[in-house]
Amino acid sequence: MKKELTSKQREEQLNTLAVRFEKNKNRHKGIDWHKVQTRLMANPQKLWSLYEMESTGGEPDVIGEDKKTGEYIFCDCSPESPKGRRSICYDHEALEARKEHKPENSAVQMAADIGIELLTEEQYRELQRLGNFDAKTSSWVKTPPDIRKLGGAIFCDYRYGTVFMYHNGAESYYGARGFRGLLKV
Repeated sequence: MKKELTSKQREEQLNTLAVRFEKNKNRHKGIDWHKVQTRLMANPQKLWSLYEMESTGGEPDVIGEDKKTGEYIFCDCSPESPKGRRSICYDHEALEARKEHKPENSAVQMAADIGIELLTEEQYRELQRLGNFDAKTSSWVKTPPDIRKLGGAIFCDYRYGTVFMYHNGAESYYGARGFRGLLKV
């Protein structure tokens, strides 16, 4: 798979991100778009990942800055779990364990292919402070190894004004469950 954008794709993606950045200033108070754009231009691989997040319905936006590294943190900010990343099980092991009706992919593999990370439960809860996400869908989140070793995986959603964390068998998949990604640039 070619992980490089054409100049037209690069320009369109930067424009999309700039417009979203301006419309949602509450997500990134005190962050200067020109500095973000400079960083993106210097990291074409990261811009490609953002393009893939966009093309699967994630609507990525800057949600903060890593104080230790100075990296800008992008996250999927679509109102619901990204449409192009739903109906997938948790990871490759779960995908292989299914005997029939296998989904096309897994959350962990798709994230790796895109070059992003699944959100942790803590990151998911932080995102919810910026808006109400997943009121009709749910999102797989990074599952602790001890839970995964027992065959489970965790996911979160937002219902009744509250963020909920649940569990399911890692091999399960639903049309309304996908995953949100995080990318540091």
